[in-house]
Amino acid sequence: MADLDNIQNLGGSFDPFADAAKEEAASAPKDIVHIRVQQRNGRKCLTTVQGINPKIDLKKVIKAFKKEFACNGTVIEDEEFGKVIQLQGDQRTNASTFLTKQGICAKDAVKVHGF
Repeated sequence: MADLDNIQNLGGSFDPFADAAKEEAASAPKDIVHIRVQQRNGRKCLTTVQGINPKIDLKKVIKAFKKEFACNGTVIEDEEFGKVIQLQGDQRTNASTFLTKQGICAKDAVKVHGF
């Protein structure tokens, strides 16, 4: 019976992956800016930019995008993603370089999706 006293109680909940999940969450940047392209009809497409810091005035960013890239754009309020910038045409590379050059976000925080 003395041996039974030394047996560890395994009834408690122990998650062996809890530490890995904490490390993964800490290492990944929380504010990732996603740049995507959506096909409209034919050759037409839209570029969407989401995840920009809410403290930044998106109207000014849109104005700079429109002047820099000679395209039209708007801010869309989405239920799931919040405020999303829509630009006419495939502006993925232009938008990513612009955001990093202006210091709006870091280069490793920009994720370009599509094709």
